[in-house]
Amino acid sequence: MIVDRLLETARPELRQRRIADVRIGLGYTAVLLDDGACGLAGTVTEGTSSCCTYLERAGELLGKQADEVAEYVLVPDPIAATVGMATLNGVLNRDGAPSPDPLTVLPIDGATVGMVGWFEPFIPAIERRAKDLYVFERRKLAPNVLPDWAAERILPRCDVVILTAIAFINSTIDHLLELVQGKEVAIIGPTTPMAPLLGEYGVRHLFGSIVTDPSKVLTIVSQAGGTQRFKEATKKVYRRL
Repeated sequence: MIVDRLLETARPELRQRRIADVRIGLGYTAVLLDDGACGLAGTVTEGTSSCCTYLERAGELLGKQADEVAEYVLVPDPIAATVGMATLNGVLNRDGAPSPDPLTVLPIDGATVGMVGWFEPFIPAIERRAKDLYVFERRKLAPNVLPDWAAERILPRCDVVILTAIAFINSTIDHLLELVQGKEVAIIGPTTPMAPLLGEYGVRHLFGSIVTDPSKVLTIVSQAGGTQRFKEATKKVYRRL
């Protein structure tokens, strides 16, 4: 699996780090490492079954080896997997070139575009420029949003594909990338791991974030903030693969 390879790539650094802080917010989760680096991941709650305790290891994470916590990304528990992904990003997302607007990079004019995840700010511009736009999301956020299972048949017909990095957390990334081999594929959002090895799976563009002010990010996450509130505490970065 792709996530296993990401873990192996980051493991040498993860073994040298410990967990300094963990904040699990309604929108995002942030993990601070003992060298001051901070990783982000979108908080996934779908599939949680607990009535009050959402993470079995709550209260025990500080001081743990980062490689142990990063491996939570492999477990079938959405909150634990979110914490694991944020820990992984604390190592993988440390530098990168400033990001352009994704819509100035992706060849969407006249194209059939598939979007897995709800990237609302991009939708009006894509609808104006693309031939067709298909949005797939597990939640029915708008009348024209298709259920995620519809991607199975429609995504392979798309020219340009925009994927949410939440797919690393909910274990759908491998299958999604199999569906879109040979397409112009971008992974977008603060959860995106800026790992070059993703190019081996057909990804051409990574649009992610680096935390520049960990203290502020931890506060924002704790107060249920999200992408729009991160602007002064993160830097958007880009990598072409």
